[in-house]
Amino acid sequence: MISAIVLTKNEEKNIQECLKSLSWCDEIIVIDDNSNDKTLEIAKNQGARVYQKELTDFSDQRNFAQKKAKHDWILFVDADERISSALWYEIMQNINDPAENPSGFYLKRIDRLWGKDLNYGDSGTIKLLRLAKKGSGKWVGKVHERWDVFGRTECLNNPLHHLPHQSIPEFLSEINHYTTLRSEELFKQNKKTNIALIIIYPVAKFIHIYFLKLGILDGIPGLISALMMSFHSFLVRSKLWLLLNKNNSRS
Repeated sequence: MISAIVLTKNEEKNIQECLKSLSWCDEIIVIDDNSNDKTLEIAKNQGARVYQKELTDFSDQRNFAQKKAKHDWILFVDADERISSALWYEIMQNINDPAENPSGFYLKRIDRLWGKDLNYGDSGTIKLLRLAKKGSGKWVGKVHERWDVFGRTECLNNPLHHLPHQSIPEFLSEINHYTTLRSEELFKQNKKTNIALIIIYPVAKFIHIYFLKLGILDGIPGLISALMMSFHSFLVRSKLWLLLNKNNSRS
């Protein structure tokens, strides 16, 4: 049996379709970071068990959620992700095969931006450990969190569909939010930066995504995605410099 877990924060635009794609699961748990829209109402109407917990970091949120799950397998899905019928069938086929059961499974994830699947760039190679046996590991990392699962893992064939930032303002808002968290994480790790790194990292990021990983083949959405992720790198190191400068001025 399987428990699905979704973390939310003002996801009224996404949560209903996400939970519909999880209707085959034995239970659905929503961990909500104090939404002030209709997220909670929609989630409860879809039959989800809802817990409210203020976000401190994403690993803490996910580990809290694991403790609430009742079943042997746990599937983590974000509100802007969808489980297709093909992936659902593959998941059930694998977790019900005791002879070949690993501890966890990676899911391939395909981003869909403005009506186009991004098959290249960073999006074309993403694999996320999102399905594992309960008690097989814990989440670590404040922003780019990962599930440290003990034992053998495999990768499923059918992709998880991702519908992120469907407008430029939404894209920029998310970048601003996550770069603040990432810069604070690097600051606590005593990482340093300078003008050279602030310039070089974004340029290198764009070249890596758009040319080396062939993001150019994804057309205009691929170009926009590469530019935005380059800007992401710029903001992380710029915000880190501001934190360092503020700290130095106090000492």
